[in-house]
Amino acid sequence: MVVGATPLALVHSPLVGPGTWHRAAELLEQQGWPCTVPDLTPSLRAGPPFAARQLARVLECAGERGAVVVGHSGAGPLVARAAGASDGFAGCVLVDAMLPSPGARWRATAPRDLDERLGELAHDGWLPPWPQWWEPGELEALLVDPAVRAAFVADCPPLPVAMLDEPQPAGVRWREARGAYLQLSEGYGDEAAAARDLGWPVLERSGHHLWLLTDPERVVDPLLELVAALVR
Repeated sequence: MVVGATPLALVHSPLVGPGTWHRAAELLEQQGWPCTVPDLTPSLRAGPPFAARQLARVLECAGERGAVVVGHSGAGPLVARAAGASDGFAGCVLVDAMLPSPGARWRATAPRDLDERLGELAHDGWLPPWPQWWEPGELEALLVDPAVRAAFVADCPPLPVAMLDEPQPAGVRWREARGAYLQLSEGYGDEAAAARDLGWPVLERSGHHLWLLTDPERVVDPLLELVAALVR
């Protein structure tokens, strides 16, 4: 047990489920790091404003002062805003995640072919779960273990189209938050470079975007290195 270990709030992308973090959370807690994994999925059926509901859920985790909020993928803008909005957090770590783009809509930043595919998949204002957005074989190539893949797929909810069309909130002073960045895949090189420009510590690992599910041990070590850089 690590005495006095920093509490961690592990936030999943709103596009998937909280199970993304469960294996890493188990490893962290075994090493003495208290973790919470807030579930953002109830916000999907609650309706807009989605970002505000999700931010409120994350801020509930700030009850224990000194926590570090950690976000993967689409949770990046959310955790950066949370760290900037609450002095309950010691800082934020973005893991292969987007940075905030106030006023931007998710679908406006998506590749054109993906946006067109989502238009075809949408029905009555809803999209199928995120794993069904992939081309055949792509998800299987990342999540080779059938049990891991099945658990991930089962954890991902249907998604409201309105959430992807909602502009990111403006006005939160996220750039003043203490932050750090962990890059896992080549696709997030621009985000890692932008984090460096902010003066954040950045670590790079040669993995893939869903490494949290397949190799959580190789994510936990650099994550804790960045947490230490924020709280020392």
